Amino acid sequence: MILLMHTSSTVSRTASSRALLIMGIVFIASCLRAPITVLGPLLDPIRTAAGLGVAQAGMLTTLPLLAFAVVSPWAATMSNKYGLERMLFWALAVLLAGILVRSAGPTWALFGGTCLMGGSIAVANVLLPSLLKRDFPHDTARLTAYYALAMILAAGVMSTVVVPFHELMVGNWRLSLASVAVLPLIAMVSWWPQLYAGAVLPPQPAVPIARGTVWRSMLAWQVAAYLGLTCFIHFAAIAWLPAILLGAGFSPAQAGVQHGWMQLAGIVPALALGPLLRRLPDQRWLAFVSPALSAVALLGFMVLPRWATGWSFAFGVGMGSALILSLAFVGLRAPSQQVAASLSGMAQCVGYLLAAVGPTLFGALQEATGSWSTPLGTCVALCAVMCALGLRIGRKGHVQQ
Repeated sequence: MILLMHTSSTVSRTASSRALLIMGIVFIASCLRAPITVLGPLLDPIRTAAGLGVAQAGMLTTLPLLAFAVVSPWAATMSNKYGLERMLFWALAVLLAGILVRSAGPTWALFGGTCLMGGSIAVANVLLPSLLKRDFPHDTARLTAYYALAMILAAGVMSTVVVPFHELMVGNWRLSLASVAVLPLIAMVSWWPQLYAGAVLPPQPAVPIARGTVWRSMLAWQVAAYLGLTCFIHFAAIAWLPAILLGAGFSPAQAGVQHGWMQLAGIVPALALGPLLRRLPDQRWLAFVSPALSAVALLGFMVLPRWATGWSFAFGVGMGSALILSLAFVGLRAPSQQVAASLSGMAQCVGYLLAAVGPTLFGALQEATGSWSTPLGTCVALCAVMCALGLRIGRKGHVQQ
């Protein structure tokens, strides 16, 4: 057994310091997707300028997910040793360094900086749910929805402006990639006061927690599976939706619009789930309906692809809801901050391993069968598994119980 200290900040924080803390959380959340998604619109000019093959370019998009899987299980241990506030600040600092290294120019820097970015984002991904569990134990789900909204908006805005900025910089992809560094810079400034606030918070009595508890818990594995399947389906769709629509007769411009529409649809659950989760006794029906809606959309792409606008929106709402719920379940199913950090690390390790293989497996199924129906049908079946998992993990309960 090990003794872990649970810090209670909800008692000692004033209203102004809590507002400052929430602002810092939002700015950190804005850094967790944009540095990765901003690469997509610039991938072709980077490939041309750096002389990368298709496989190498694909690895640039896969490396962050692999880094998430490798680093996530260690984030809780580092947090216990150095503290949440300090680890989040240093994660931002390493993220900033990774963005600058990635933009330095040489091919090795492109890949090395991407790995640094992925590792630092993984730490923040794991520790934010733990922070919410500690400082806002009765408002975890609502704030999770709001920081998911910050992630979606920042990623969407940066992906939208990076191409015009690239043209303004006369095709200098290094400066274009470096532009996203403004996000961790702002986040570091907003988070700086928390380095001192966290040092004066009073501890509560130690809570004994067995080593490896979450890895031996069936509920923890169910939470991890729900997040993992969400990531698998979501990233596979993001990677291949344009190709599916091109095969259905859409133009490249139309396919691109549908791709963006699908991602923007994630804003709807981010806005709606915050107040809704506070009023629900449990989350079973939401955890069931979200993948069910995604399954209907996937079937729609198979049967009536000309209605792609509706299916793209439905899929974006369904998978966006499932992703927010997956993150919220980390806090809702953990009895303490430390268990939340361990559960978050475990769930994201499993989740992003599946996310890393999702696009590759999806494409391999299409290549083997010559049709998009097989990979789409496989994802529909996985949505059905998620529906069953949602009915289980949506009930009230804790990993320790």
